[in-house]
Amino acid sequence: MKLNNIHHIAIICSDYEKSKDFYVRVLGLKPVREVYRKERESYKLDLEVNGRYAIELFSFPEPPKRPSYPEAAGLRHLAFEVENIDEAVKELAEESISAETIRIDPYTDKKFTFFRDPDGLPIELYEI
Repeated sequence: MKLNNIHHIAIICSDYEKSKDFYVRVLGLKPVREVYRKERESYKLDLEVNGRYAIELFSFPEPPKRPSYPEAAGLRHLAFEVENIDEAVKELAEESISAETIRIDPYTDKKFTFFRDPDGLPIELYEI
């Protein structure tokens, strides 16, 4: 088998409108399509990053909470590349979103930091 690329990441949120606002308005992801799946009582919002299909945002009635942070088994965090991490952290602060102290990756010498989405999902910003 030869894998070509990562196609998308699926995120289940507890408050669809709040998460939709966060990913679209705050982070600037572009909606591709939004559907309501009546049989599942669920919205599905497809989002793209820089012209690439990347995230499926789902709502489900009463999804279970994540068991622990950040070291639960499974997906650890979602990471986005940014050109200027200081500017990105400033923009998050303007939305009352606090990021951790910016650190330097000891292997690449690149800056990175973490913050959380409305459900507490860890999100990393990594300066390219």
